[in-house]
Amino acid sequence: MKRPIYFISCALAALLLSACSTTKRTVQDHEEFGATGVFTRNFASAEQTACEAARRALLSQGYVISDWKPSVIKGRRKYQPENDIHAEIEFNVVCVADSKGSNSTTVFANAVRDRYSLKKSNTSASIGVSALGSVSLPFGSTDDALVKVASETIPTGHFYEQFFDLLERYLDNVPAITEPETEKKLLIPPTPLTSPSGTAPIQAPASTQNDASKKTDEESP
Repeated sequence: MKRPIYFISCALAALLLSACSTTKRTVQDHEEFGATGVFTRNFASAEQTACEAARRALLSQGYVISDWKPSVIKGRRKYQPENDIHAEIEFNVVCVADSKGSNSTTVFANAVRDRYSLKKSNTSASIGVSALGSVSLPFGSTDDALVKVASETIPTGHFYEQFFDLLERYLDNVPAITEPETEKKLLIPPTPLTSPSGTAPIQAPASTQNDASKKTDEESP
């Protein structure tokens, strides 16, 4: 009779160990780097052109652009999946040219979802009386506040595939954007030489002064 109990206890211990290892492995999967292309895609376009297509793709889906640079786009979108739950997605896009002057760009996308829950807090009213001090009364008010309860990076590959497909669709309608040419430097006319103090021009050498005086004497009648 003791053997079945022994086997059952061993089986339960093995199940507990496997459950612990599975939970630990699931947690570690989010902390490890892997050779995956979920968050990236390559496009045959210039860096600024790809980011402009990404901006238009986010705008078409109701995102509000909070940061807009030639190679960095940030957008936010708010929605309410449940009555007491509020969610917000922050979408980040970075466009990097594969090489200088090339017509190939890698777009990196990352979306973070924050969840907020509606919390209620009761506050009681109090009245100050000179003889008794502060007296709390039973009636009061209820304040509602949104409290962040979760924050995670969206790992779903289908979510980013839809974004990249929409970006590629807008890429055909975006005109090619190139970097502006560097402005030409204006030639500044040379300024007369001045003394170190900057108050009077530097005098010519004595030899040149003597030659000039001789010429004036010869020309005079």
